Amino acid sequence: MNTQKMQQPNEAIKCYVNHCHYYMNGDHCSATQIEVQNKHAKSSQETDCATFTPTQQA
Repeated sequence: MNTQKMQQPNEAIKCYVNHCHYYMNGDHCSATQIEVQNKHAKSSQETDCATFTPTQQA
């Protein structure tokens, strides 16, 4: 997946991980798209945002 960072937040995606490259103030994600993994998850705790990129790796 080739994700780009937008200049404005993607209002449809909430994010609370402020050390992610795509995090924007107001708890929004600026990624054009995200990938959530673990197709066998039975709760939100079992899911994973595969788009997460630590800010220092951006």
